[in-house]
Amino acid sequence: MARLQHFGWFFGRGFGPQGWLRPDWHWNLRWDRPGLYQQSATELERAGLDLLIIEDSLSPGPKEQLDLRVRGALGAPKLDPLQLTPWLFAATEHLGVAPTVNAGVLPPYLAARSFATLQHLSDYRVGINVVTDVKGSRHFGIPELDHDASYDRAEEWMHVVRRLWHSWADGAVVEDTETWRYADGAKLDAFEHRGEYFSLDGPLNAPPFDGNEGGKADGDPVIVSPGGSGRGLEFAGRNSDVQLALARLDVETVRAYRARIHEAARAQGRVPASLRILFVLTPEIVASTEEADRLVAASAHPSDSDLHEVIERQSIITETDLTGLDLDRPLDLAVFGQHVSKGSIGGLVGNADPATPLRELFTAKYRKGRISDGTGFVGTVGEIADFIEELGDDADNDGFIFNGDLHPATVHRTLDALVPELRQRGILRRELGGGGLRSNLLDF
Repeated sequence: MARLQHFGWFFGRGFGPQGWLRPDWHWNLRWDRPGLYQQSATELERAGLDLLIIEDSLSPGPKEQLDLRVRGALGAPKLDPLQLTPWLFAATEHLGVAPTVNAGVLPPYLAARSFATLQHLSDYRVGINVVTDVKGSRHFGIPELDHDASYDRAEEWMHVVRRLWHSWADGAVVEDTETWRYADGAKLDAFEHRGEYFSLDGPLNAPPFDGNEGGKADGDPVIVSPGGSGRGLEFAGRNSDVQLALARLDVETVRAYRARIHEAARAQGRVPASLRILFVLTPEIVASTEEADRLVAASAHPSDSDLHEVIERQSIITETDLTGLDLDRPLDLAVFGQHVSKGSIGGLVGNADPATPLRELFTAKYRKGRISDGTGFVGTVGEIADFIEELGDDADNDGFIFNGDLHPATVHRTLDALVPELRQRGILRRELGGGGLRSNLLDF
């Protein structure tokens, strides 16, 4: 019998123009109003998904890339996902929501207080997708760090945020109506933190979480981490409850990736079973195998305009303008700055020979493949479900994060036929519990 898996949705464009570059735009839904997202979140909850993760990028991009990013609305504009989150909670009862927060920009005290507020107001359904992007540092008057230093800063940020959340000891809240004494100030930790990157004092001006008695952290907001480098996996092993995993989706790779995360968790004295590793999946569901074959065949010979669209998207992903490079020459990796993640570069280059012309790399990114033979993610509902079931059974996979716009058309296109199929197979839960996001993630 198939095993239950966890599922979520990665709001991959972030709080930006949903449906742009697709016919979905002509539904005339305002991307800068909450209704579009509330409607979509309601459908995700009805589908039994545990978690919605909202991507974000604080910067509209470097000066030389501004037009590239805004003309396709691929990197800008974007509004603040933290401000959208309460609207999503208002429309749902069980769905967890994890907006992205840059650990180098949002001061730890403000972050701790904002997410403590959301944790209480949402009945323990909030998470934080912690990122370490440094390229937008110029907007905030802070130094741009290299890759590893940005993780050092994120580690300190995470340490201080947790200490603030736990700065009210057991029994600090008294609520004695006979004496009208609300709390015992002697049980608040007025610590002083003087670190390499942050300097601040406690305690936090927010009450403690249920479930944190006796030094536990069961009531803390869920921490999500997307880092795929060695340093990123180390951060996940120490801090994360959910790893947003980007990797090749085959049994061997998934097993190896999971083993690395679990090893990193054990090195920090954690139990691997306390983490959920969810791999990003963007399926393209079609009505028949014949339709899948037609789509795959048509993608083998992209036009110049097709390739240009791929080049623009890869320029956004890698934060590097690739539009002016000679397509008939190999890619010089020196074009990528130190801020570009290895995962982003690897997503373009893959296992290709260094001498491969750039045109072939972009053509490979454009080309679709069949999910049934492991070359891509085009398939029928049954084939997509087979794939999900196989990775759950043979790779012990925890589950998947579907990637796409948070738009009703995208949500229904992905889930309408897939949800019934997964439920009939016993892979997708039929209802969410009432214990909050952490409880749902640890149900099984």
